[in-house]
Amino acid sequence: MHFSSPAALVPDFATRALSALGEGSCVVGSDGQVVWGGPKFAASSAAVQEQIRRACQQLLRLHAVDASYALSAMETARPMVLQADDRFLEVRCVPFASGLSGDRKDWAVAVIIDATRQKHLQAKLDAINAAGRELAKLDGDAVRNLAPTQRLKILQEKIVRYARELMHFDHFTVRLLDRKSGKLEVAIAEGLPEEALDIDIYPEAEGNGISGYVAATGRSYICRDTEKDPRYIMGMSHSRSSLTVPLMHNDDVVGIFNIESEKIGAFDEDDRQIAEIFGRYVALSMNILNLLVVERSTTSNRVMESLIGELDEPLRAARENALELAALQASAAPAVRETLSRVKAHLENMIEAVARAKCGPTGVTGANDLAPGQDPLLAGKRILVADDDPSIRKTLSAVLTEKGCVVELCQDGYEACNALDKSSFDMVISDIRMPYRNGYEIYAAAQRCRAGLPVVLMTGFGYDPSHSIVRAGQEGLTSVLFKPFSVDVLLEEAHKALGLAK
Repeated sequence: MHFSSPAALVPDFATRALSALGEGSCVVGSDGQVVWGGPKFAASSAAVQEQIRRACQQLLRLHAVDASYALSAMETARPMVLQADDRFLEVRCVPFASGLSGDRKDWAVAVIIDATRQKHLQAKLDAINAAGRELAKLDGDAVRNLAPTQRLKILQEKIVRYARELMHFDHFTVRLLDRKSGKLEVAIAEGLPEEALDIDIYPEAEGNGISGYVAATGRSYICRDTEKDPRYIMGMSHSRSSLTVPLMHNDDVVGIFNIESEKIGAFDEDDRQIAEIFGRYVALSMNILNLLVVERSTTSNRVMESLIGELDEPLRAARENALELAALQASAAPAVRETLSRVKAHLENMIEAVARAKCGPTGVTGANDLAPGQDPLLAGKRILVADDDPSIRKTLSAVLTEKGCVVELCQDGYEACNALDKSSFDMVISDIRMPYRNGYEIYAAAQRCRAGLPVVLMTGFGYDPSHSIVRAGQEGLTSVLFKPFSVDVLLEEAHKALGLAK
């Protein structure tokens, strides 16, 4: 495209100023000719130059017809966006007077801005919002009717898929804050080495790596070079850079989201912004999942409270009637007295069961009705039982011992892992939420001691904040008990875990 000489029309200082603007600039006259074009504009393709020239000419024509309309259109209209090769160019046109024709605007200046970064970022943000809507679809009727483990699996699959679509990385981890243990528990991990899973991380600014710092401060952290950053602790093998953002829900930190790369300086501020937004959707979906579990627990408790209220008085009245009848039949035949004694005992047991139920589910029901005698399929088996609830430990120990098992009890995850290191067991029954180690960590420790060692994990109403069930299920776990459960279900799962048939 031929440019008119700017010497007489555009002062030298103006050409220098225009040349410094954006990715290119030009001046177009009212006749539609390019009066002046800077070197960056001249380097643009002929097609881009022609589109810019026409845009300036159209603006000047509008101004000639109605100056106020042209100025209003210029102020409210979005910049023109052109695509040149793999770049997006944003063009802004402004009319002005040359000074030779009074106030008439007979020139237009166009400034070109490279909007590639903004366009790519907007595309990412649009994709994140779409992914977020999908993650939040956990409260629909179809998902609501699924078992808790199935819900967890669906959510994990979604998070993994969308994380890979939205961000470039070689490994990522989601850690959730367990309020009970105070630890940042690994909920989802891709590419994390086994030794990294054994590291205990707490939400503290010092001594707990980048993840602990982010969880404690609520501030994102870009590690440009892992070998030079003193906060970085073991993550992916050969990791050279990382990005860690807090998972926020209602302004509270509920965990962290971490991605790592084998390249130095792989993450920038755009990645941080994208990861923070994605992290909010992850936190929201996790909260929805927990609410579904709470809803189930609350509903079950309400049903139990209603049932207890209806049974309490009739049972007590029946016991009083049995006592009165026994007094009246003191001289009755031995068979009658024996029958009355059994009725009284059954009523006493039922009243005790109702009293225990008032305090909430104990985890195991039907222990009082357990048939005496050993179970030939369980007799002699060494079983490790781990639960921080003493009543559950006591009940499981009594039931399994009655069936001929040799039982060792542990009150937390640390004791359980130590016991696995020191002794040989035929099966492990463990709660998933205990101090020091979660259910997945105990499952992994059992498998390290002996590949294929049967493990049964227990959880109340499907509550699994560390996703232990899903993670262990991916590695072979097949037996899960949802509290409260009956003795019959316990024995059935024990047979199943041992690979035995009734």
